[in-house]
Amino acid sequence: MSTCNKRSACRWRDRVTYIVAVFVVMVLGLGSRAFADVLPVFAVEHFGDALWACMIYFGFRTCYAHKKISFSLWCSLVFCFAIEASQLYQADWINSLRKTTLGALVLGKGFLTADLVRYTAGAAVAALFDLAWLWRKRL
Repeated sequence: MSTCNKRSACRWRDRVTYIVAVFVVMVLGLGSRAFADVLPVFAVEHFGDALWACMIYFGFRTCYAHKKISFSLWCSLVFCFAIEASQLYQADWINSLRKTTLGALVLGKGFLTADLVRYTAGAAVAALFDLAWLWRKRL
């Protein structure tokens, strides 16, 4: 059983945990780019996008800790897929945003079908970690 005696206290604690997870995944994602020269090629090519989807998943869990894990999983996938689809739009104003560091990290640069697979894998792994954490918490 959970040690929380008030539901709102548990949710607050969960939200703090998810916020920490967002920042940990952010650091891992930025690290996967910063240390690309020493990481395996597979990690360099795939982990950044997967970790970005993990971060989005934990962001949704932060906001919707009271909802089912599947809700955050689907929301994160829809969000990631929408961002990827937006890369098909190539107007000058949005391309100038994409040329900035923050714009490239948030909006990406160009549409790649492989990114959809990476996002799905990243969000699914995050949801599995979440399920394992919640299951362990109940023991």
